Amino acid sequence: MSRTSIFPTRPAPVAERRAHSDIRHGIERSDDYAWLRAGNWQEVFKDPNTLDPAIRSHLEAENAYQAALMTDTSEFQKTLFAEMKGRIKEDDSSVPMKDGPFAYGTSYRLGGQHPRFFRTPRDGGEEQILIDGDSEAEGKPYFHIGGVDHSADHRLLLWGYDDKGSEFYTLRVRNTADGKDLGTTITDTGGSGQWDQDNTGFFYTRLDENHRPSQILYHPLSGSDASDRLVYEEADPGFFMSVGGTRLNDWVMVSISDHETSEYRLIPAGQPLSEPVLVKARETGVQYDLEEGGDIFFILTNSGGAKDFRVMTAPVSDPREENWRELVPHEPGRLILSIIGFRDYLVRLERKDGLPRIVVRDRASGEEHVVGFEEEAYSLGLAGSYEYDTDIIRFSYSSMTTPAQVFDYDMRSRERVLLKTQEVPSGHQADDYVTRRLMAPAADGELVPISVLYRKDTPLDGSAPCLLYGYGSYGISIPASFNTNCLSLVDRGFVYAIAHVRGGKDKGYAWYEAGKRDRKSNTFADFIAAGRHLVAQGFTSHDRIVAQGGSAGGMLMGAIANMAPADYAGIIAEVPFVDVLNTMLDASLPLTPPEWPEWGNPIESETDYRAIAAYSPYDNVEALAYPPILAVAGLTDPRVTYWEPAKWVARLRERKTGDNPVLFKINMDAGHAGASGRFSRLEEIAFGYAFALKVVGKA
Repeated sequence: MSRTSIFPTRPAPVAERRAHSDIRHGIERSDDYAWLRAGNWQEVFKDPNTLDPAIRSHLEAENAYQAALMTDTSEFQKTLFAEMKGRIKEDDSSVPMKDGPFAYGTSYRLGGQHPRFFRTPRDGGEEQILIDGDSEAEGKPYFHIGGVDHSADHRLLLWGYDDKGSEFYTLRVRNTADGKDLGTTITDTGGSGQWDQDNTGFFYTRLDENHRPSQILYHPLSGSDASDRLVYEEADPGFFMSVGGTRLNDWVMVSISDHETSEYRLIPAGQPLSEPVLVKARETGVQYDLEEGGDIFFILTNSGGAKDFRVMTAPVSDPREENWRELVPHEPGRLILSIIGFRDYLVRLERKDGLPRIVVRDRASGEEHVVGFEEEAYSLGLAGSYEYDTDIIRFSYSSMTTPAQVFDYDMRSRERVLLKTQEVPSGHQADDYVTRRLMAPAADGELVPISVLYRKDTPLDGSAPCLLYGYGSYGISIPASFNTNCLSLVDRGFVYAIAHVRGGKDKGYAWYEAGKRDRKSNTFADFIAAGRHLVAQGFTSHDRIVAQGGSAGGMLMGAIANMAPADYAGIIAEVPFVDVLNTMLDASLPLTPPEWPEWGNPIESETDYRAIAAYSPYDNVEALAYPPILAVAGLTDPRVTYWEPAKWVARLRERKTGDNPVLFKINMDAGHAGASGRFSRLEEIAFGYAFALKVVGKA
């Protein structure tokens, strides 16, 4: 179905075709839009002004085109923005979390774009603003605060910021007494660090020119940046690396991992110059995480065939694998997501029967109890505590109809105290909405969960439009949480649905494995099955469904566009990973080597090459009647580079049939996360929603 009548008529930009070919495993491919990849992309990430003028001109033409096609929605976008902004408590504040003599939290001022970091006396009192995000961001088109970590003596604050969107963070150290930064300025970091035991220095991750966390360094406050000591260097570009610590302030932990293998090295926090000690050498397919437990470490691992993970212990004096002892055995179908250790308790966040739950274990008796919830679908977050010697943990709860609630939970008395309920200033009546959990049958017999939200007065006769969201990669599960933004669609008669497709861990670790590498097509088939089930059940019709996904979910959008274009009224692909084969063939890119376990390595394996080539959206664009498509990207995005959607859009326009437009909106001042301020981000969401409403005739 052509939808050109709802868009103004204007010639679309036509990217120049420059002959380029590539031969791998004896297979030749042509890529006439390869020139859109800037040869100096590393430089562009740090200074966007260095972008090739020809590429910049093309991207600016794309922005002019999408603006022209969406110009009739300008006032409507403002209405949507005002609605979404009206649901935010502008001067919102977190509930401060206690740590020694203070409690730390974040807040916003009226009209403020960026968070403020503050502290109060432990039991309440006057707020001291430690970092004012709005002040720090002044005059910068992009600004994002990374980690903010106070020293154990509360005198210093280690904080990071990115002012390009490229995720190269600068670290500073602030004196909490006078609010002034010390002379320390460390660039090209991962954005956070870990204090040593005496608060005389800190550890941090250095990114190389290809944006890889290749080194852990130690910075003594008494020295210059040039005196920073190399603690550990990772030689394998396929591994991520980070540094953290313990609440007891006794260990510094260097974590090294890819998507299926992990390794830890330990440094006594009181001996920052000592050599890191290896816990267990990396073994392909074996993952483990360390958690403090006083004289022991708790170890969450899939070793020994524990696909859904088990918990082990080991003495801190010698935590090598031969000293690991099982504490919580593996239970198939119960996926242990994370653990937090306390003096008297071990807390697990796990997923069973598709829903998250918190389990508290008494360390002395071994007795366990579950913190229970009653709704059919919900989201749960475990914040834990700054303190180790405590009976109190903090968690958050919400559902698609229930605003977020923050609780403190007493693990000894089992009493939960509601600290805060998310305020919706413009009003929210939960009883006006219905949330359901559906199961869509996939072609191979699997049942795909779908979380659904709609107004109770929405007709379920196929006439309602639907926004169907999906992700399905890296084992990431999309929670059925409260989302005030989507109410702007739901209140206009939309059904809002989340397809929990394979590639996430929504139904356990096996659900993830069934949606990666040579089984990646299951992710796409599941999403298509979810949409068709919603149609079959009367929730919507195919000419009323707008599909949406971002990053790896954007790849999902590209794939379903090729596989089932007639199923959708429109597609929104945000920072879409659509040039999968070329990216996985380019070992210089920031995420390529670490991503091979997820997608396969087409450089070394012809089998992997052919598997990726079979679904890579850019490589499978055909002469099809695609629905209207909106692609969104950021120029300095190091995760999904701007040229992926730029090339995809160019090829779609070249090959598609029909007159439905393809729009490409690129933020020239941002990266993977889009605009940095909370209200600027709402403007981007309003744009996407205006597109969705437009293609179903409601704008």
